[in-house]
Amino acid sequence: MVRLLIVLRLMTITAAAMQLMAVRAVAGQDTTVSFNKDVFPILQRNCQVCHRPGEVAPMSFLSYDSARPWAKAIKEAVLSKKMPPWFADPRYGDFRNGPKLTDLDVRTLAAWADGGALQGDAQDKPVPVEWPEGWRTKPDVIISVPEPYNIPAKGSGEIKSFLVPNPFKQDTWVSSIEIRPTSASVVHHVMLQVPEDTPKPASFSWGAVSASPCIPLAVNAVNGVNAPLTKPPKNFAILEAVYVPGSPVTDFQFHESAKLVPGGGKLRIEVHYTPNGKAVSDQTRIGFTLAKSAPQRRFITLAPKSLANPRKRIPAGEPDWETRGELEFGQDAQLVWFMPHMHLRGKDMTFSLIAPNGREETVLSARFNFNWQLGYELEEPIRVRKGTRMLVVAHHDNSANNPYNPDPTKEVAWGNLTSDEMVLPWFGVIVDKNADAERILSIRQDGCGINDGVIAPLPARGPIVPFPLPTRRNAK
Repeated sequence: MVRLLIVLRLMTITAAAMQLMAVRAVAGQDTTVSFNKDVFPILQRNCQVCHRPGEVAPMSFLSYDSARPWAKAIKEAVLSKKMPPWFADPRYGDFRNGPKLTDLDVRTLAAWADGGALQGDAQDKPVPVEWPEGWRTKPDVIISVPEPYNIPAKGSGEIKSFLVPNPFKQDTWVSSIEIRPTSASVVHHVMLQVPEDTPKPASFSWGAVSASPCIPLAVNAVNGVNAPLTKPPKNFAILEAVYVPGSPVTDFQFHESAKLVPGGGKLRIEVHYTPNGKAVSDQTRIGFTLAKSAPQRRFITLAPKSLANPRKRIPAGEPDWETRGELEFGQDAQLVWFMPHMHLRGKDMTFSLIAPNGREETVLSARFNFNWQLGYELEEPIRVRKGTRMLVVAHHDNSANNPYNPDPTKEVAWGNLTSDEMVLPWFGVIVDKNADAERILSIRQDGCGINDGVIAPLPARGPIVPFPLPTRRNAK
């Protein structure tokens, strides 16, 4: 027994000694966080896409010398989740372009700032990323507005439209379209569209309200599923591409699809300029990457003209003004992309799907930030059946609590200027390559009901059909 007790005692002493040695070994390790070894790889993966010369971010993170002065600001931004910018409610949707900054990355960046933002050993620095000169993609065809356009230092902003020759003589499939302003600091957004019958530049304006209080019906749902479809002019548009600050380039081929650019005629480029205190010029360019082969599916970006009812202005001081609208699908489609668009008082926007059997599912709910108007690319497409409605609910904050609000004492109208407001739920769908893009949806505006002639009464419901909001396993 004595011998056993001695053995147990020795084992206890040995274990304690080993623990002490382990603690001392850990304590003796070099735990210093350095830029070259720890921070630079994080910036390469998460930040340099915007934080480099010529991009939207105001400072570059391509080197230690350019990033070091911002060490504390970087810490504050990642701890508060201001950076990377992302506003989607995590309860809804799974998005492939969501931020990849991990908790360990955040702690590393904070420790670097707290430890004096040291540079570290040059041998630990990874090979610099070879970012394309200017372009994120490698475009095959490039166009631009005809000549540099001068933007004054001050003013309320303006929307300028340019008609340029279409570089494609025949219908052409493209895998991506990248829009690059040369003076990104004064560009609020850019749209590219193939205009209907090449109208004059001023004949259509994004976000402008309809001449009548309620938009007329685009899809006739009366008398069953075989009712004819009509196409009233300019209630919604088919965008070829859209740019807002901070938005990624949409890669159409990710979903084995491509965008079809009709050949001939003109292309319409609309640029929304917002003066920032310095007179500059801009000559926005657009690059097309050609598809290697004709796809089986077509990517279409839909832009309802406006869901806001012009009879309902946002009251002065109102902190949570709600606008509701519905879009009805006239054919089967797959949702793949969303981009809420509002102005300075924009607060949030939610997209929900209502199946023909009444089942409702929220697919995106995102806070809105005027300075970072993000697109949200679904990890997997959502199958949408004909007759499904998309409910869009948006809120505006016209109160003094909104730091972007220029004047909370005034009611706000709907219109093009930054001082006005918009409710534009842009979204992308994939359909069969031979589908008629003009027959995809119809619109119901806020405050416009059946008696206004906007949405006709639905026929009596048939048998309940399950609404397959897919998981990753069955989405394809």
